[in-house]
Amino acid sequence: ATSRRAKMAASVERVVGEAPAGYTALAVKFGARQRSPHYLLVKEHQLREGAGTAHPPHRTLFVLNVPPYCTAASLTRLFSRCGDVQSVDMCDKPGPGEKEEKLKSKFFNCETVTGFRVAYVVFKKPAGVRAAKALSQEGPLLISTESHPVKTGVKKWIASYAASIVDQEELKAEVDAYMQDYDKKIEEEEAKAAKEEGVPDEEGWVKVTRRGRKPGLPRTEAANLRLLEKEKQKRARKELLNFYAWQHRETKREHIAQLRKKFEEDKQRIALMRAQRKFRPY
Repeated sequence: ATSRRAKMAASVERVVGEAPAGYTALAVKFGARQRSPHYLLVKEHQLREGAGTAHPPHRTLFVLNVPPYCTAASLTRLFSRCGDVQSVDMCDKPGPGEKEEKLKSKFFNCETVTGFRVAYVVFKKPAGVRAAKALSQEGPLLISTESHPVKTGVKKWIASYAASIVDQEELKAEVDAYMQDYDKKIEEEEAKAAKEEGVPDEEGWVKVTRRGRKPGLPRTEAANLRLLEKEKQKRARKELLNFYAWQHRETKREHIAQLRKKFEEDKQRIALMRAQRKFRPY
C-alpha cells in the first residue's frame, strides 16, 4: 500500500509539474512541513505593439496559478533572489498592459480577492526574468518561513479584525488629502476652460461653454419637479378634446352629474335656511 501511494504521488507530481507550452513550472510550498508542492506557471510577459508601459517588456515576469495565501510581499521575497524587484501587480485575471491609475486607499474601494490570481513581477533588469525561470531547476520554494511567516487560521482572522477597525485621525487625513487633490484638479480644469474660451480650434470652430453672464446652474430636485409639471401641462394642452364620439358622451355625462350634484347641494342649503328662519316683527 505504501509503495502504491508513493507511485501515485510521483505520477501526480510528474503530471502537475508539466507546464503548458511557453510556460515554466516553479514548485512552491506553503511551509516546510507541507509534502505536496504547488506549481506556479511563469513566462516572460509579452506586449502587443501600442500597448501600455505599466508592465515593460523583457523585465516583466507573468505568473499564473498564484494561490490565495501568496501575497505581493511573498512574491517579492521569492523572486528577490533573482534580482531587484521593482513592483508586483496582483490581478484577478490577465488584462491589458496599460495599468489604470487608482488611488490606493485603506478605507475605500477595498476589494477582497478570493481564489487563484495572476501576477506581474517587474524586475529592474532583464536578467531577473531569466534567473526566475531558471528557479525550476531548484527545489520547492517556501512561501511561509520562520522569518517571514504567513498568517492563517485564527491569527489571520484576528489580524483582519484588527485591520477593520477604523482610525478616525487616519481616515480624516486621507479624506482631507483626497479633497485637496480634487479641488486642485477642478481649479486646473476651470483655468484650462477659461484659457480656451473664445479661442478657435484648428478648423476655426469656437467651443461654446456654460460660462458667461448667466452660467447654467445644477438642477435640484424641486427644479426637476417643476420642469416635469410644465411638460405635463404642455402635453395636456396638446390633447384633442371631444374629438371622438365617446368623448362627447363622457363629457355630457360628467356635466349632467355635476348639475345634479349642485342641485342637491342647493336644496340642502335652502332647507337649512328655512329651518333657521325666525319671525322677527321688530
